[in-house]
Amino acid sequence: MAFMVKHVVGGQLKNLTGGLTEEKSEGDKSDAAAKGMTQEEFEEYQQQLEEEKQERDANFAQKKAERATIRTHFRDKYRLPKNELDETQIQAARDDVELPTELAKMIAEDNQEEEQKQSVLGQLTNIQNVDMGHLKGKAQATLEDLKNSAEKCCVM
Repeated sequence: MAFMVKHVVGGQLKNLTGGLTEEKSEGDKSDAAAKGMTQEEFEEYQQQLEEEKQERDANFAQKKAERATIRTHFRDKYRLPKNELDETQIQAARDDVELPTELAKMIAEDNQEEEQKQSVLGQLTNIQNVDMGHLKGKAQATLEDLKNSAEKCCVM
């Protein structure tokens, strides 16, 4: 109730006096006093907040660099154009970025599969109606025949 009276009458009274009297406003209080702390506690609190913010920013930059590394890997793999933003994010993390272990395992498995597909036997499996067991048997028999004929030539 007192607040209402002060609010209603105070504004009118200030207009009448022309604002000659200065009242202390609540904004004049220091931030420390407003939060119920001493100045040292408030400074320590502000320092702690700043350290936490720097730590969050560092973690965020690290995550961004990891994502950029993943994107760069896939761009290299599929021969897509490079992105300058990704490279700057990786460099901003001071090159402490590496692929996550799970992704590295998946990539290694993919590389092994691609190597098998690119080998001669891998290409033969792509041909339809080919019996790999029969081909292996013929190849081994041919090698044995070559070894036997080589031994006979050396004996003579």
